[in-house]
Amino acid sequence: MNKNIKLIINYFLGPLLFIFLSWSLYKQIIHQPDLPERWNQIKSSWQSGLFWIVFLLMFVNWGIESRKWQLQVAPLEKLDFLTAVKSVLSGCSITMLTPNRIGEYGGRIMYIKEENRLKAISLTILGSISQLAITLIIGTLGLLYLKYVVHAGDVKKEEAWFLHNLILYVSIAVTVILLFIYFRLHVFIQLVSRISFLKSFVKHIEVVDVFSCKQLLRILFLSFFRYMVFILQYMLLLRVMEVNIPVMLSFCLLALFYLVMVIAPTIGFTELPVRATASAAILGLYSDNLLGMQAATFGIWLINLVVPAIMGSVFILGIKIMKER
Repeated sequence: MNKNIKLIINYFLGPLLFIFLSWSLYKQIIHQPDLPERWNQIKSSWQSGLFWIVFLLMFVNWGIESRKWQLQVAPLEKLDFLTAVKSVLSGCSITMLTPNRIGEYGGRIMYIKEENRLKAISLTILGSISQLAITLIIGTLGLLYLKYVVHAGDVKKEEAWFLHNLILYVSIAVTVILLFIYFRLHVFIQLVSRISFLKSFVKHIEVVDVFSCKQLLRILFLSFFRYMVFILQYMLLLRVMEVNIPVMLSFCLLALFYLVMVIAPTIGFTELPVRATASAAILGLYSDNLLGMQAATFGIWLINLVVPAIMGSVFILGIKIMKER
């Protein structure tokens, strides 16, 4: 490619993305309903040690994801941990602008060599499958707990049982399918290779078939630990916001919440309203502290998505998307 064109891509696109991402994040925040009330409650929570534990857990969360990304791309190239962190946060930044976070793929591969980028996308999807599988497994267990242990014939809860059962059976079916694909990747690749118009893509996804069962389990366990960090953060912040729900019940309700969030279609600026609505509908069955739920949802969104997205946009600012020759 012409060197001048590469210079434009390397030194113009990065700053342009940074400006656009920063503006987008700003607009997403200021247009949230009840922003002053939520923000005041979050500011009052800063005096709590639990709040700062939640904030520090953000680094644990993205550290686990960065380590997982290192393992995922290992068949293509070796990334040091710092580069993996930059790659993951850059993906987090771009994903704020795309439906259901699909922009994460484009952000991460910026740190991968050009010749490996298409193959890296399939490896990113592998990691997403592992995280989705964990969310479905624990969400399904949470649903079972709510159905067979917690339910006591409350009319208010009875009205939701049809939807509850529908989500439960769909989750079980999808979980089984996902785990089969995850641990039998060679079968999936063989099926894809038999579809004529997809044959040309097989060479880009074959790389996922190099993982042993042990390596796949390691990635799955990292996804599990990251999921538990998500749950712990939310439970602690609910406690800070005085949403007092028993620990086990809170865990199961949050498992259901994250299950709903992977099903619900969202794009960056709509994700927080969807999160707020889902949390109020689910947690509201066992608590009347609506403002506390909304503030906790807003706080988790800021800590786990907005702050990393801001850091990622700074990394994008200085990145060279294409190598100069």
